[in-house]
Amino acid sequence: MALMALKTIINESRDSLIDMLRRPPTKWLGDALVPPACPVCLAPVGGDEGLCAVCWQDVEFITGPVCRLTGLPMPVDLGAETISPLARANPPPYDAARAAFAYKGSGAALIKRMKFGDRPELAQLLARLMHARLGDFLPSHALLVPVPLHRRRLIWRRFNQSAELCRHLAALSGQSMALEAVARISPTPRQIGLTRAGRKRNLRGAFAMPKRQRHKVNGRAMVIVDDVLTTGATVEAIARILRRAGAGPIYVVTAARVVLSERA
Repeated sequence: MALMALKTIINESRDSLIDMLRRPPTKWLGDALVPPACPVCLAPVGGDEGLCAVCWQDVEFITGPVCRLTGLPMPVDLGAETISPLARANPPPYDAARAAFAYKGSGAALIKRMKFGDRPELAQLLARLMHARLGDFLPSHALLVPVPLHRRRLIWRRFNQSAELCRHLAALSGQSMALEAVARISPTPRQIGLTRAGRKRNLRGAFAMPKRQRHKVNGRAMVIVDDVLTTGATVEAIARILRRAGAGPIYVVTAARVVLSERA
């Protein structure tokens, strides 16, 4: 047993050394000056983009039965009839939506750190989580479209988190993307704190599709990519535009979704 343990230690040390030697010298120096840290709690971690063990365990992945249309967690699996009362009463204009984890705890903190902490590189970690959990949900030969930001907010924030997620998810899945298929033409106020009805009113006339983009959408399966699904008003507004442009099946994938109540 002692010999086997010693061999394991030697092999792990060898693998760590090989991994280190493969990294560029500038990376060694960067890690020495600023050691990798968990993006949520800032505790030291072994990799550049991973969460620490505590924060990782706090991410609430959506693994049980969900509404077939909206992806909202459901108490029981009824097969094709697993549809939430809200979706049954008001079917969404897209075909189906899914999220990797619930918007709470470390998962919510990670998204906030990316969006409001000027950390666009965290989109790579989030896209990996989305692909690991939702890869089978993505249709083949689909066109990925991010939720756009108005140019004023893009200047202020410096990057569009949905576009960053879209880029990394497209690379992981081998899918095509159209970053400019839908444009935000109206600088609407923030959605935070608004009810579902308020969000829908706020987004009226906010999005449009440039004529030069229509040929990309016609007949294609579309995947709307965003960071968080809250009431669904934003992705529904974009789905309606895609539908009017002649899109095929429309899906929605997000890193997280609000699961506190059915109004999400």
